[in-house]
Amino acid sequence: MMIEGETWLVLNDASGSDGEARRQTVLDGLAAAGHAPARIIDCAQDSPPAAAQLDAAGVGLLAVHGGDGTLNAVVGALDGWGGTILPLPGGTANLLCKALHGEAEVEAILGALADGRLATTRRQCVRGAGWLALAEVLAGPGANWADVREDMRDRNIVGVVAGAIDAAAASTTGPMVMIEQPAIGRAEGYAGIRLVPDAAGLVVDGYGAAEIGDYLKQAVAILGRDFRAGPHDELGLHRQITCRMTEEAPIPLMIDGERRDGGAREDFFLADLAVDLLCMADG
Repeated sequence: MMIEGETWLVLNDASGSDGEARRQTVLDGLAAAGHAPARIIDCAQDSPPAAAQLDAAGVGLLAVHGGDGTLNAVVGALDGWGGTILPLPGGTANLLCKALHGEAEVEAILGALADGRLATTRRQCVRGAGWLALAEVLAGPGANWADVREDMRDRNIVGVVAGAIDAAAASTTGPMVMIEQPAIGRAEGYAGIRLVPDAAGLVVDGYGAAEIGDYLKQAVAILGRDFRAGPHDELGLHRQITCRMTEEAPIPLMIDGERRDGGAREDFFLADLAVDLLCMADG
């Protein structure tokens, strides 16, 4: 695998697992692989690079070290770029990096880059109204979990507990989210509908109010557990679904770990992501 041109590095110093030592590990690993960055961009302070900016500088490889939210902001903005992107895990969940590299850590991924054991791949994504998700979308009141994750990232334990209680309340009272098209799932709706892009379609799972509410009330995430492994309805593979709230209200969304509010009705599509990503060849 030969990548021509300069290498740039984007990182996020606000990310959960970053720090000076972590940054140095990434820099050393890229240099050992023959890709010492010509420029470093901290996206906690500066905007992610645009495709025209990278092309003007002759960049062939863009390494991105951060969590799923950082990767979403950088990779999503470069959809259609002709260069190659190397995602490196540096956040809380690292869902995209796990999909690309398995459980490999930064050092192992950069070692594989040096040994020529990384391969390029194209992936699918979830597209909505003005946004895309690389790893997952959670639609519904359970998306308030993203606020709890922010407190975890900031190591605000009081905020984590308070946020978990608030998120549990939002997930067990008030309107739920339901799938309107196709007509699948519980008629009373769910606290969260999770969508994960796969080559065959969107993997759709529904999480009930009781299940996700109990999870949050217990603040299980403080112990490092993941609501995704909890009880849920498997709702199949779909190219497109339409969701709405059971009452007239905007749909809370968690897109690659980041919170935003959608419309009262949202369409979710499986789409191709038009950019090359590097992955572990055996991952």
